[in-house]
Amino acid sequence: MTRPLAIITGGSRGIGAACVEALYRDGFNVAFTYVNSPEAAQALEVPEHVKAYALDIRNIEAVAQTFKDIINDFGMRPKVVVVNAGINLPYLPIGQYSHDSFRQIMEVNLFGAFNVLHEAAQAVLDGGSIIGMTTSLVRHAAAGTGAYTASKAGVEALIRSMAKELAVRNVRVNAVAPGSVDTELFHSGKTDEAKARSAALSPFNRIGNTIEVAEVVSFLASGKASWVHGQIIQPNGGMI
Repeated sequence: MTRPLAIITGGSRGIGAACVEALYRDGFNVAFTYVNSPEAAQALEVPEHVKAYALDIRNIEAVAQTFKDIINDFGMRPKVVVVNAGINLPYLPIGQYSHDSFRQIMEVNLFGAFNVLHEAAQAVLDGGSIIGMTTSLVRHAAAGTGAYTASKAGVEALIRSMAKELAVRNVRVNAVAPGSVDTELFHSGKTDEAKARSAALSPFNRIGNTIEVAEVVSFLASGKASWVHGQIIQPNGGMI
């Protein structure tokens, strides 16, 4: 039986890498992209089934060409596209956040996501699934997180509109909005006190792990989620 194809951006580490492993386990061929972790990307590859592609999602032409390359290499269009690639920068109040940092986070998290969603809308098979990665912070205001949250709120707006636009092709479009998750991105620049505050946002008094988020993505990619469309799913341990 031929495996369907899933494309995952930002798949070399963290939540993205967990999604690569989960979707491969669940019967997909997986093409995933990376920027700065070639060794980690190569470690995830499986001959004929899982392949890594270097890609900066800010580059419009490169995104379009990578979709073409993936479709050519695997000989099929994607059944699933997971828009995961993104960055975060040190949290600062709006009045102290630099214009350059704001532009950078928007260029990657929002403009880059738009570039991928633009190609995904055309490439995904009828009856397929598009999944965007956002954050529960869109619904939980916290000091210093405004720029990051704004970039992800924009992605949610795109996802909701695409859900209306692609329904005619039976393409399901949803987003996954985790709370704090145990990744390099989460730990970067945070004190132990800040990490403890994040854990305390859940009544379980812990942060999530990448596998817990990847299982939600896997569910949305599967036929088990056939009636889930236009939704923002929040695996956040009761944070909201």
